[in-house]
Amino acid sequence: MSRRAALGSAFGGLALALLPGGPAAAGRSAGAPEPETGVPGQAADAARAWRLENRTELPGFLKEQDLLWGRMPKAWHEGPFLGDGLLGSMVYQEPNANKIRFTVQHGRVQDHRPEFGSGWGTCRLPVGHLTLDPVGAITDLDWRLGLWNAELTGTVTTTAGTLRFVAFVHDELLVAKVEATGEEQARWVFHPATALSPRAASEAPPAGYVPNPGWSTTTTDGVEQVLQALAGGGQTATAYRVRGDHLLLTVAHSFPSADAGAAALARIRGAAPYGTLKTRHRRWWHDFYGKSFVSLPDQRLQSFYWIQLYKLAAASRAGGPVMATTGPWLEPTPWPAVWWNLNVQLEYWPIYGSNHLELDSLTTTLDQNRRQLIDNVPAAYRHDSAGVGRSSDMFATRGVGTPGSGAEVGDLTWALHNVWLTYRHTMDDALLRDTLFPLLRRAINYYLHFLKPGADGRLHLPRTLSPEYPVIPPQDTTYDLALIRWGCRTLLESAARLEIVDPLTARWQEVLAKLADYPVDATGYMIGANTPYAQSHRHYSHLLQIYPLYLVNWDQKENRALIEKSVAHWQSLTGAHRGYSFTGAASFYAMMGRGDTALAYLKGFFDPAGRFPCRANTHYAEGGPVIETPLSAAQSIHDLLCQSWGGIVRVFPAVPTAWRDVTLHDFLTQGAFLVSAVRQAGTTRFVRVKSLAGEPLRLRHGLAGPLTAVLDDGSPAEVKDLGDGVVEIALGKGRQVLVHTGERPELVIAPVPIGQPGAAWGLPPIPPPGPTTPVDLSAHLDNDGVSAHENMNDGDFDGSGYTYPAEELPQPGPFTHEGLTFLFPAYGDGVRNNVTGRGQTITVPAGRYAKVRMVGAANSGAVTASLTATYADGSTAQVPFTMPDWGGQPGAGVTEVLRCTHRHGRSGAHTLRVGLFEVQVALAPAKELRSLTLPTLTRPQLHVFALSVEGSAR
Repeated sequence: MSRRAALGSAFGGLALALLPGGPAAAGRSAGAPEPETGVPGQAADAARAWRLENRTELPGFLKEQDLLWGRMPKAWHEGPFLGDGLLGSMVYQEPNANKIRFTVQHGRVQDHRPEFGSGWGTCRLPVGHLTLDPVGAITDLDWRLGLWNAELTGTVTTTAGTLRFVAFVHDELLVAKVEATGEEQARWVFHPATALSPRAASEAPPAGYVPNPGWSTTTTDGVEQVLQALAGGGQTATAYRVRGDHLLLTVAHSFPSADAGAAALARIRGAAPYGTLKTRHRRWWHDFYGKSFVSLPDQRLQSFYWIQLYKLAAASRAGGPVMATTGPWLEPTPWPAVWWNLNVQLEYWPIYGSNHLELDSLTTTLDQNRRQLIDNVPAAYRHDSAGVGRSSDMFATRGVGTPGSGAEVGDLTWALHNVWLTYRHTMDDALLRDTLFPLLRRAINYYLHFLKPGADGRLHLPRTLSPEYPVIPPQDTTYDLALIRWGCRTLLESAARLEIVDPLTARWQEVLAKLADYPVDATGYMIGANTPYAQSHRHYSHLLQIYPLYLVNWDQKENRALIEKSVAHWQSLTGAHRGYSFTGAASFYAMMGRGDTALAYLKGFFDPAGRFPCRANTHYAEGGPVIETPLSAAQSIHDLLCQSWGGIVRVFPAVPTAWRDVTLHDFLTQGAFLVSAVRQAGTTRFVRVKSLAGEPLRLRHGLAGPLTAVLDDGSPAEVKDLGDGVVEIALGKGRQVLVHTGERPELVIAPVPIGQPGAAWGLPPIPPPGPTTPVDLSAHLDNDGVSAHENMNDGDFDGSGYTYPAEELPQPGPFTHEGLTFLFPAYGDGVRNNVTGRGQTITVPAGRYAKVRMVGAANSGAVTASLTATYADGSTAQVPFTMPDWGGQPGAGVTEVLRCTHRHGRSGAHTLRVGLFEVQVALAPAKELRSLTLPTLTRPQLHVFALSVEGSAR
């Protein structure tokens, strides 16, 4: 029986007792009779004596990591998300409507017009969304995204009754079951989306771009279909059926043929019954979660970690399309494609340690699209080279420029490092021989055409771009030098392992011997020759040789000062930093063994007051949704717990001081080893290593004192001390070794006690607000930011003639948002309706208040400023706040009041979905407030539509 079949057959909990020398025994609970090992005599007794016992009840453990909702999510960054690696759905409120939206998107749905670039011509295309439309007004909800079953379950309470539902995605089918009480007339409605690039929300299409034709609909045997033909060829089809309380929906895409409709119809017709689908779906996910185990004492981070594993499996499967930068959950975004200069690499890093290589669609994408990678380079080099440009579609369709032109040329080599990681974690020589070696050979060949000797006798690379630094070095970009070194070294090592006599061997050796040194100045590694790192940079492209390539590393004591100086200087210029700047820094410091510093940087990503924080559902945005940064944070957690670079497996190399207890189980490392280890009260108790490939095991175990190493047959292991805390252990393929000091510890795999409690991810119920008092702003209104559909030329919110659409705003007068009362201003032609930040002092009704609540938005970027609160005793206080840009997303202390479907402009409606936000600002509740003074601003500018003050909650 296969491991998958075995794991899927039982599961009341994770019944995995690891048997030395044998496979996992699925279905055996803790305390059940021990199977025989087949080892005779005393060796059998010794083997049984060190058997690892897994006492983890995964269903209960994962329930503690679930995401919970006690109020309605209003946007993609707040709601539950479902997926199966192809079909994806986000769940949140239909904007400004009493409906629940289930987005419908698919990783294979894209345009096919490369002449318009990856942002428009080969971008991922939206499909549409479902709404669940109740009869009564929604008053309450209670939702759970259960990780163990990968299902969204919950209730929606309305003024008419309740809706209880279950939803999941399996085998490209969105499956939902809704049980209604009093809401029997609730209905599902599918809303097709225009097949237009998500970039349309922020920019005009390129010259010559012709919109895709409109969709058509048809019904066959009770199955509704929406068919979308594409101008560049191909077809997208959505098929759905509602029978009783069950919904089935699927999406198919074909190119160049136009037969997606037949495929979607066949999938709905051939779908198994609901109960069978649910069983198969759960079996896959239970198998998935059983492949590894991590437990941390920080509840919030532990939950985050497991949510990222769920997210990965919902977003990617080997053989499927490479993840776009949004994953399968497409929303309006500047990033509707695959970005190859950092994003795609970060997306896949967590699959290695977590033992989930079945999710590796990056490797299969590169393998399946070799011809395209060759065609991406200029014709003169296609005989021996390959490459990919910065961004592409799922087929890697994007030309790459030439060194000397200032082009970004190293991205294929950078992506092949991920393929190398897949190889190193499996030691699959077929993958090395058939995929990695030939592709890497071509990628490095492209560089070799342009390396030229200089007067110093060294080989130099002409002008190339370091992603995404704004200054192009005249030569020797550090990013490319690191990739060339790594590539040549890897090709030589691979050829030796595969016993390939390659005619380029001497050339690779020459390059390693003569390649120009990395440019360095007083601050550390430079961007390139004569180009210091002098501007804030969100990427760490100029530091790849440190991480993740480890060509320059902490084991090289002569390089430690340079490493530390370079990383510190990168982090010292913060203006352009984004979320992965924090997660990257965490991994750099983890390599240095500085767990506390690494954790501090990692938690910077989770700081709700940060400029680019992790969101309520663990999603993240930079101008639009992007998936790579939260996934890179999961890899940073891996780097704290186990590293395996440089041929050494490092167990607990950078565990923070606060993490006194940690459990790792079946953590996959380079060399194809499965590591299990337990840390208690700040001390490593034992390490178990199983070899999957029979590679040499060099282990930095972190144990103090005389070492005991026992093989799985009970005999002592052959151990060689290599110094510096590293031992070499002879371990054959399929064999295991237990390493510990002192008396043999209790060999139990189980969750660790939570030392730092944390709230569940999702949205908790809103506590009842205190009494609110709306403040009259009529004397201060100085901007007209609203226009009617009939006269879009009225008003100018942002200085460029754009305005909010009046038809999607609250009616003038009192309105309520999450229990708080505001006064929305009147609007009409020529009517001013908001207050900009010009230093105005606004008198408030005398009283003691806990908070200021402002409804508004900013233009030309988010506003980070302060109100000046003046109290009756004459004192003042600066009260900081951040108001998002009207096209942006809310951060900490901010909620979205509404999101319009478009904005108005001088030339008509524009697709940017603009929002209004409510900002909470704390006051001194013991003092009597007299007035609030707005900051004086120009660009970005603040716009306040309504303001209330809130007393302390009773």
